Amino acid sequence: MGLKLDYDDGQTPLDEEEKEGLLIETISNRAELDEFEQQHIEEAVEWTLQRKFKQEKILTEAFVKEVHKRMYGGVWVWAGEFRKTNKNLGVDKLQIAVELKKLLDDTNYWIEHKTFASDEIAIRFKHRIVSIHCFANGNGRHSRLMADIIIEHIFKQPVFTWGATNQLKDSDNRSVYLKGVRKADKGEYDLLVEFARR
Repeated sequence: MGLKLDYDDGQTPLDEEEKEGLLIETISNRAELDEFEQQHIEEAVEWTLQRKFKQEKILTEAFVKEVHKRMYGGVWVWAGEFRKTNKNLGVDKLQIAVELKKLLDDTNYWIEHKTFASDEIAIRFKHRIVSIHCFANGNGRHSRLMADIIIEHIFKQPVFTWGATNQLKDSDNRSVYLKGVRKADKGEYDLLVEFARR
């Protein structure tokens, strides 16, 4: 019997680059990492549910960083800090703070002037913050939690379901989500808003 080169889903070992900055040395594969991250994300969600946040606090760089740190602080050294390297996604590392400030200002404007419906404002925020790609990792999950905080704490509406109520298979759900993201990239948010409320 030869060496096993195929790994069960999630059992792929993490390489040294992927482990850089990990606080828990015993994590050795993607499934373990996902599990530890999920535990901390659930604690961060619980933290948001136990507090009331005002718009003036939510739409700040400090709060954006704090949410990320609460989600990943027990797993990654760099949690809550803007990425220090360029990736194939997102703006240049030196433009992160500038682009985030523009997004925060735009969002305040949209809210004040009722430019879009409340769901669309939260989803526009989510889409843009992902495209900035503020952090080394966790940007998608962070953007969803930020959208939930905006819709719940600023607009007093229920949080998004993010497709969880849909009976489609996960792969179908992901396909619909990605189609919505591609439309949002072109400035059309209807499909992404619809997906968020499925």
